[in-house]
Amino acid sequence: MAKIKKFILERLFQINDSPHKIALGLGVGVFLGVMPGLGIIAALVFAAVFGLNKLATLLGVLVTNTWLSIVTFLLSIRLGSAIMHLHWHDVYNSWIAILKNLKWSELFKASFLNVFIPVALGYLVISLVFGFIAYLITFCWLSHLRKKKGLQDV
Repeated sequence: MAKIKKFILERLFQINDSPHKIALGLGVGVFLGVMPGLGIIAALVFAAVFGLNKLATLLGVLVTNTWLSIVTFLLSIRLGSAIMHLHWHDVYNSWIAILKNLKWSELFKASFLNVFIPVALGYLVISLVFGFIAYLITFCWLSHLRKKKGLQDV
């Protein structure tokens, strides 16, 4: 794991772009990686449309994609339910019922407002927080390293 971390950090430092653009690309990549259903294609589209650093955006998605979405599933249910003033147990049980049966009829039985929206809202907040933290840490770290090495921002 330490070798992977070192490789990632070295690659970020070697990108020929400003710390802001690299950090923003990584932050957006982390955001897209945490949100279920978004991934590499979304990262490339966002990077192209918004002029983000493509390598940093892809790196953010690859580091967080799928595994972090699974880890944050229960947290997103709890957070989204709290924001919408719903009981998280009810939302969780509805999700479990949908996943167990996985039939179109079960999808239509579940209330969109009381099941899908709280989970999506929870993931949105968590993704924004993780993306912002990734941006902030990367920007501070790259700025510090570049000042330390006497490099100018691109």
